[in-house]
Amino acid sequence: MELLSQDSMGLPAQIWQPFAEHRAPIACSPGFLIYLQGTEATCFYFLKEGRVKSFIQSEDGNERVLNIYGAGSLFGEASFFDELPRVSSAVAMTPCQLVPIDRELVTQEIARDPELALAMMKYLARTVRLLSGQVDQMAFRPAKWRVAQYLLSHAGAQDLVSCTQDDIAASVSVSRVTVSRILNALARKGVVELGYRGLVLRDRAALEAICQEE
Repeated sequence: MELLSQDSMGLPAQIWQPFAEHRAPIACSPGFLIYLQGTEATCFYFLKEGRVKSFIQSEDGNERVLNIYGAGSLFGEASFFDELPRVSSAVAMTPCQLVPIDRELVTQEIARDPELALAMMKYLARTVRLLSGQVDQMAFRPAKWRVAQYLLSHAGAQDLVSCTQDDIAASVSVSRVTVSRILNALARKGVVELGYRGLVLRDRAALEAICQEE
């Protein structure tokens, strides 16, 4: 799983900005549930600021993180377009500014700029490709590879990864105990430095080597 942005999608950074120009954003605090799995999708969202987590939950309460969206992304669009109940839930991870996009707004903006429709198709296709890659990773890659890949794809400024071990475990579909074992082993080798609710990458090359070897 990776943080989705326009850069990762191969789209211009301001491609969805027209959606934000004609409606005031909604402010959400961390932990705010934006939409719930199984509900009707009357709109999708443009994430103007912040980070949002998309996840699915099983009947017994187990959670699997699908994506983490960064500022400038669209999310919740698949169920909106196929008009079926939402297959996932979404929650704000940080303070967020969201612009809801309903049928009136999307029709209006695409009429103004038909290139938005092509961009939307590319966005949807790219999302499917990324999710397919996740299935491959989760099905065929060992736990150490998954954790290393997660750390590389989520490292921010100064190689800081802001997450808990529970977050990593949910994202890569392994137990928290396994994540803890792997991280402690990496820390002993000086590859990462563990901290409170996060860690710092000290040797990116070593993590990249894990992903190449496994």
